[in-house]
Amino acid sequence: MPLSDKEQKLLDELELDLVTKDPHLAKELSTGLIESRFGATSYFATMACLIGVVLLIAGIASQTTAVGVIGFLLMGVGSYFLLGDSYAGLLIQPKPTKRPSP
Repeated sequence: MPLSDKEQKLLDELELDLVTKDPHLAKELSTGLIESRFGATSYFATMACLIGVVLLIAGIASQTTAVGVIGFLLMGVGSYFLLGDSYAGLLIQPKPTKRPSP
């Protein structure tokens, strides 16, 4: 079913708006080639989290404080690198600056 002229115009406006607001996403959608969002950093961060959990459990089970603390720290560092970029904008919002009216 073809689009009406009004629908086609609206679709073109949405496409132009997307290109101006997020050119990287527009490129991915137009080419059909989606880049891997999970690179080496995400892989190593995930592995750090998993190893940290294992060390934390091992430290608790063996009642070795040093192993538990190292596991906890490794979990924290891995979580920071895994989730840090995606949630950074949500946690820290820039304060709007108010200009005094002349």
